[in-house]
Amino acid sequence: MQYALKRYQETGRYTRRPGSGGVRCTSAQDDRFIVLEILRNRFLTAVEIRQRLQIARGVNVSERTIRRRMEEVNLRARRPARGPELLRQHRVARLQFARDHANWTHEQWARVLFTDECRIALRAPDGRERVWRRTGERFLPITTTQTVSFHGGSIMVWGGISSDARTELVVVDHRLTATRYMEEIIQEHVVPYMGYIGYDQILLMHDNARPHVAHCVNEYLLNVGVKKLQWPARSPDLNPIEHVWDMLKRRIKSSPNPPQTINELRNAATTAWENISQIDVKNIIQSMPDRMQAVIRARGENTRY
Repeated sequence: MQYALKRYQETGRYTRRPGSGGVRCTSAQDDRFIVLEILRNRFLTAVEIRQRLQIARGVNVSERTIRRRMEEVNLRARRPARGPELLRQHRVARLQFARDHANWTHEQWARVLFTDECRIALRAPDGRERVWRRTGERFLPITTTQTVSFHGGSIMVWGGISSDARTELVVVDHRLTATRYMEEIIQEHVVPYMGYIGYDQILLMHDNARPHVAHCVNEYLLNVGVKKLQWPARSPDLNPIEHVWDMLKRRIKSSPNPPQTINELRNAATTAWENISQIDVKNIIQSMPDRMQAVIRARGENTRY
């Protein structure tokens, strides 16, 4: 405060005169090198950029200096948005689906049974990866990391949700083949659910995983009268059950006694599924019109959902 007051008395201003600060430790060429390295690979860390600068230009600076240079061009380290890689045909299909369903009402979406499988791990990744991006760049392909599968101590579960009800949570003990999907999921859970709600009152939504689109599955669904909602490939952000999976995982992780074994994880997942409020599920499904608009605005790219 004393320095600021003295500066005001001497110069009539509180801020420093331009160029009166410390000597800049990087040249304009060094700064361009730093920024270009980041623009080529948004997932580089400050440590890696520092090392590249030292090797390429013989300049030794701190990680803090690297971060300051990034901030000067409005690039900041953030957690990357996650989503599957989208090729042109995926973006086109997603955009067409969103346009075709842009005017669907909440009542129409309420008549869809949204289903999917989910991998639940005993120990989830820590999420420490960061990406350099500017405001508004969160969902650009260059700043989005692809979703990867879990390995090791984990279980696979299947479930289905609609606005007014949900299926049981099914723990899938072995690799889910088309035959097993038809016999253990469709026959034992989807068909009874459809019979309870009414075959003419609800559509089945499942993604384009190989077991889901196998000939035997499609033929069986046709024979028993189950109608499907055609779904664009690589579109987990459009499926509201993904948010329910997030709720499920948070409940398991925040429980007083988190599971330590696979058997405990199975029990914890079943309990957490049963305790999720149906009101919360309904509210998530009611976001479907907004999801369609988000895809249209993104021209088929991944969305914040």
